[in-house]
Amino acid sequence: MNVYREIFEVIKARKAAFEAGQAQENSYTAYLFDKGVDKICKKVGEEATETVIAAKNGDNDELKNEINDLLYHIMVLAANQGLDWADVEKVLEERNEKIGNLKQFHEVDKNS
Repeated sequence: MNVYREIFEVIKARKAAFEAGQAQENSYTAYLFDKGVDKICKKVGEEATETVIAAKNGDNDELKNEINDLLYHIMVLAANQGLDWADVEKVLEERNEKIGNLKQFHEVDKNS
């Protein structure tokens, strides 16, 4: 989806500005890059948990917001790690090509 690519480009620009010592004042994205991978991963975990809670509460208005918060933080993590969003999309496209093919799964979690 183009909106995700556009957001990722903004995130990459904020990262480049941060690395050049020209971070935009009051930029939450620059703040995350400054704090590093541990803080970014913590936020991904927090947002994932909040997404689960919103789903369990049946609150779709909150759920759609939490999903977007989670996706944003995942994008920041990808940019921080030098991963391009196109690489993420490529994996999804490859998986999409397999839809309908019979797959064998190992039973690991019998509760899901």
